[in-house]
Amino acid sequence: MTRPIKRRFIRFNPDITYFKPRAVPLRDLEEVILDADEVEAIRLCDFKNLDQIEAAEKMKISQSTLQRILVSARQKIAEALIKGKAIRINKINKDE
Repeated sequence: MTRPIKRRFIRFNPDITYFKPRAVPLRDLEEVILDADEVEAIRLCDFKNLDQIEAAEKMKISQSTLQRILVSARQKIAEALIKGKAIRINKINKDE
């Protein structure tokens, strides 16, 4: 039996949820999807310059979980930039 996913505290819900390469029609693009926890981890560590321990505490997860989230998010962002894919951000469902 797998462990249940621990709830992650996410304080940022972006207004903009889609980025795409300029002058390429959306119908011609593949996309990568960033989940809300990936965006929050990037925001805390890369934008606000918190270390992983501080960011993990704010999200109420372990540092190793935060590291896995960051690796996933950075890989998706790199893929979108290198291969010219669109980035879609899944917003937080406020009812949860």
